[in-house]
Amino acid sequence: MTFVPNGKHLVAGTWLAGATTFKSEPAHGESYDFAVGTPDLVDQACVAAEEAFWSYSALDRAARADFLNTIADEIEARGAEITEIGSSETGLPQARLEGERGRTTGQLRLFADHILDGTYLDRRHDKALPDRAPLPRPDLRMMQRPIGPVAVFGASNFPLAFSVAGGDTAAALAAGCPVVVKGHSAHPGTGEVVAQAIDAAIRKCDIHPGVFSLIQGGKRDVGQALVQHPLINAVGFTGSLGGGRALFDLCAQRPTPIPFFGELGSVNPMFVLPGAVKARGSALSEGWAASLTMGAGQFCTKPGIAVVPIGPEGDAFVSATAEALKGVQTQCMLTDGIAQAFRDGKARMEGENGVRPVLTKDAEGRNSNPNLFETDVSDFLRNHALGEEVFGPLGLVVRVSGADDMLTLAKGFEGQLTATLQMDKPDTELARRLVPVLERKAGRVLVNGFPTGVEVGDAMVHGGPYPASTNFGATSVGTLSIRRFLRPVCYQNVPEALMPTDY
Repeated sequence: MTFVPNGKHLVAGTWLAGATTFKSEPAHGESYDFAVGTPDLVDQACVAAEEAFWSYSALDRAARADFLNTIADEIEARGAEITEIGSSETGLPQARLEGERGRTTGQLRLFADHILDGTYLDRRHDKALPDRAPLPRPDLRMMQRPIGPVAVFGASNFPLAFSVAGGDTAAALAAGCPVVVKGHSAHPGTGEVVAQAIDAAIRKCDIHPGVFSLIQGGKRDVGQALVQHPLINAVGFTGSLGGGRALFDLCAQRPTPIPFFGELGSVNPMFVLPGAVKARGSALSEGWAASLTMGAGQFCTKPGIAVVPIGPEGDAFVSATAEALKGVQTQCMLTDGIAQAFRDGKARMEGENGVRPVLTKDAEGRNSNPNLFETDVSDFLRNHALGEEVFGPLGLVVRVSGADDMLTLAKGFEGQLTATLQMDKPDTELARRLVPVLERKAGRVLVNGFPTGVEVGDAMVHGGPYPASTNFGATSVGTLSIRRFLRPVCYQNVPEALMPTDY
């Protein structure tokens, strides 16, 4: 049965229409009308979230874990509807959406297990020493506590895992924080189905309805109202550098500044070391081409730049990559706007001095074809624009003349989500020189793999120095991401009866 959206916002358990609507722009299938968000709706949602905070933050960990698991159950129960409308809105294939849905429910269940374990609370106790000289020590206990309502912005490229019930929402709810989501207009129907699942879980678990709200659509005024609302205590965002930086600045300019946890983009350089390119350059070129074009290159961890030695082995690597890319079929992109931005990025690359086209192919409308360009280290370091992300299936090869060139280039990169070393045993000494540089540049350093695909676990870091993210000490993936929505509180001489339930 085809899912037909109601086109409304969900605010504290009530589905609300709006005075104006916008039409969805699906890749295929039927378009639907959705209510446009307003600052007034944002205010209603934030007030309800603050009201919910007092009871929700006081729930014990078992009750919150049950709530997270129930959300996962409700999402799985709507799996067919999510896949149908998600594929229509985004053009993503069924297998990709089913995999992303599994990741979404998986991270909800992971956080449920994580909070039951209790180690995230980082509980510490310095017992009183009343007889200590020259001064006695009071009884000191510390633990992490939820910060309050959190704003979450849905991402364009992950309609499930980074959107309505994605990692930011899961982490905030696990921490004990209500959430107000601004849905992405690229997939409002998908967002509505997931919001229905959360609403059902709220009712089943008898949670205060203000714990979750979804505001659909809306222009900049809605986003601005959300991050500047005095009851919002932190923001989770995945999106463009320009949009994220604007919201970051608004958060900093508030009378009470709040943290803005933005994941803003990255070119994710891949260093192909001499021994590796000589021993297995052909296989590496095929792997890079596949990673570069996965999901039409619309992954934030797409390895957009390959650093390759000058010489015949490097030439062969570039040629083999071009051949592999020629075999990639035309792919549908997530939105018309993203497709146009990709064409603009390709045109910019074609117009840059010192850049040579290796493979160029145009596509019309919402479609894209892979493109490959080449430059050298001196031109790359002179031109900051070459290090800017082009969202889509476009790769840039930077040729280097030796180890010193490679090290100089590594030091010249801005902050990244990932940095990759393709190496064999003879490359160990060069890799040893590169790793201290790359660990300062990226949140995740890989050896002999490709960064597309972010494992959700305890040790994952999905973040990095600016402009990869706005907070180098945080991650938006993995259990450590819960720390974004907690703060340490010290309790001095507080009796057991007054301590939080979780202590």
